Amino acid sequence: MSASNNKDGMNYAPVSVSKPVPVCEPGEFIFAAMALDHGHIYGQTNGLIEAGGTLKWVYDPDPDKVERFVKAYPQVQAASSPEQILNDPEVKLVAAAAIPSERAALGMRVMDHGKDYFTDKTPFTNLEQIEAARAKVLETGRKYMVYYSERLHVESAVYAGKLIEEGKIGRVLQVIGTGPHSLNKSSRPDWFFRKEQYGGILCDIGSHQIEQFLYYSGNTDAKVVHSKVANYANPDVPELEDFGDATLVGANGATNYFRVDWFSPTGLGTWGDGRTIIMGTDGYIELRKYIDVARDPQGDHVYLVNRDGEQHFAVRGQVGFPFFGELILDCINRTENAMTQEHAFKAAELCVMAQNMAVRVE
Repeated sequence: MSASNNKDGMNYAPVSVSKPVPVCEPGEFIFAAMALDHGHIYGQTNGLIEAGGTLKWVYDPDPDKVERFVKAYPQVQAASSPEQILNDPEVKLVAAAAIPSERAALGMRVMDHGKDYFTDKTPFTNLEQIEAARAKVLETGRKYMVYYSERLHVESAVYAGKLIEEGKIGRVLQVIGTGPHSLNKSSRPDWFFRKEQYGGILCDIGSHQIEQFLYYSGNTDAKVVHSKVANYANPDVPELEDFGDATLVGANGATNYFRVDWFSPTGLGTWGDGRTIIMGTDGYIELRKYIDVARDPQGDHVYLVNRDGEQHFAVRGQVGFPFFGELILDCINRTENAMTQEHAFKAAELCVMAQNMAVRVE
């Protein structure tokens, strides 16, 4: 499909895109779900199933969480213990969304049992965990993959990568990201408000932003120049950080600024107006990921401005999520096409560094 330069129209695909299809036969790639502490486990599971994975087991010590999961995926079997999953030779990968501070330990256990690990972000809450995970990957040859969902499971974000890959904005010079979220304080679990467990706002939801910067700018490393955190409006939960921002400079000279917060207004039609602006030498891209405020309640809007003019692409339902099929094939073939192990670790390392050095605004 081709796009015109109509400033007001919704166009599609000036680059070659096609929605992914299952990459394997039923039963060829069997996986399990464990540690259902965060709702992202449903996104992880959906992505793997849509790509052809076969869900066999689920385990969590909370029977209510298991019951909800089984209701969503009636084909799954409820395991009586973690060992029932870890000792099953058919299971190739374990997807998990544990409490953030517990994700690394679970990953070590999974890899020690000869299985690949697919954890929700943030994958670590301190640098010692990252060092240990790097060593365990080398020791076992297993994967420690991360669900950076705000790029991997958002069609506009996937599409932006295609535009950059095909040179539509030239060399990327800067990435600006905003990640506002709804707090919904009364529905949050206790660990959400304990910094030792959730890791801090830059470590947690900031991990999405740093991963996107590395990916879009083509960087394998970066330096955190400055970072800040604050608790502006929630004194009843003093360990919560409801605001954070950071500035990074990539090894190739590209720069990054991002802001994350828990201040989405109640009048907004979705949980957060996440946006990304990617500036290149020949143009820029803006992503309105989850809503186009006061214009369209659907997300996945991509705005492209370059030497060819101004274009607007509505890509929801057009692109799909290739990461999951690529991950399955990487696990089968021991390749690194979905995401390199070092990219997953570097994004996590930088978000922990930003958290550790953050100035606290009082």
